[in-house]
Amino acid sequence: MARLPFDPGAFTARLALERAVETPDGQGGVAVDYVAFDAAWARIEPVSAARPQAAGAEAMTVTHRIWLRHRADLESGMRFRKGARVFVLRTFRDPDETGRYLLCDCEENER
Repeated sequence: MARLPFDPGAFTARLALERAVETPDGQGGVAVDYVAFDAAWARIEPVSAARPQAAGAEAMTVTHRIWLRHRADLESGMRFRKGARVFVLRTFRDPDETGRYLLCDCEENER
């Protein structure tokens, strides 16, 4: 596969990486909280926006492609945070299979 031409200078967004931490809630279940464990420079590309057709729904889901340097510690369900904005990581892949970059498909819920 051919190497993708990509300018690493386009990584202008500083994102915190967060992973889920479960703690017992005292009633047999768990409470899920997210804890930042690292940070990375990234490029954020909006892809689409959709407003669910539900009664009284005001939220909008925006999908993004987030590019970052290759790393081995990502898992689906982790989150990226930029200030108050939260991007949930759905899938990720090495777009040209060279081990240089990761292309992440993420969702952001806006209210």
